[in-house]
Amino acid sequence: MTGNNSIKVVFLGTGTSTGVPVVACDCDVCRSADRRDHRLRTSVMVTINNQNYIIDCGPDFRYQMIREKVEDISAIIFTHGHRDHIAGLDDVRAFNYVLNKTVDVYASDDVMNSIRREFPYIFTEKRFFGAPQLDFHIINNEKFSVNDIEITPIEVLHHKLKVFGFRIGDFSYVTDANYISEEEKKKIMGSDILVINALRKSKHISHFSLDEAIEIIKEVNPRKAYITHLSHFIGLHHKIEQNLPENIYLAYDGLQVEIEHINQDA
Repeated sequence: MTGNNSIKVVFLGTGTSTGVPVVACDCDVCRSADRRDHRLRTSVMVTINNQNYIIDCGPDFRYQMIREKVEDISAIIFTHGHRDHIAGLDDVRAFNYVLNKTVDVYASDDVMNSIRREFPYIFTEKRFFGAPQLDFHIINNEKFSVNDIEITPIEVLHHKLKVFGFRIGDFSYVTDANYISEEEKKKIMGSDILVINALRKSKHISHFSLDEAIEIIKEVNPRKAYITHLSHFIGLHHKIEQNLPENIYLAYDGLQVEIEHINQDA
């Protein structure tokens, strides 16, 4: 990463695979009038030097782009291949049409296999008219660059599935995880802002609980931390957040956070 650049992060969605409200549910969270309790599927947009980088594009991707008035994206980077993180890929077509450009996609081999199963028409030998125009780049657990932005993958476990979190300068993002090894945790240390998932208060087989996420945050000790990928079981936003430790917050859809200077050696 060249020079000191500011980074802006927009939480496009902060909900779990069902979103919140959950269809047909009448719990207090799903009936809440507080917009912070209305959660689309999890995704963030990282903006550096007026370039927008999307981490995951789930089934709400089209609406998220419209809501945030996004007119261009530089790349999409995938954490893993579950449908709530890849299902919006077809809606990249709008950027293809309007801007007459191909969109770069960065994903592991496993994610690429999921995309091939979900969107076979993207990969036909004779390109299907109307298919998204994408330029795929395979990533592994090694640093890579998008334009001049250096990105460090953070390999975590989502039960038994390997998932990538990412560190960009002093911003670290980990979603869909219930385990981070000590070696991978070192990559997060020194982050100014950490985003980490917590599905609910009680323990879960493939996601951190709220207490587990807080323990990792305390260990990493970022300046601020935000919790994402929240289900309706987490409880009402205003009630949960008022009891969180200092400098730890529940993320919500549309929230924007900014780091004024990025450590280029991160």
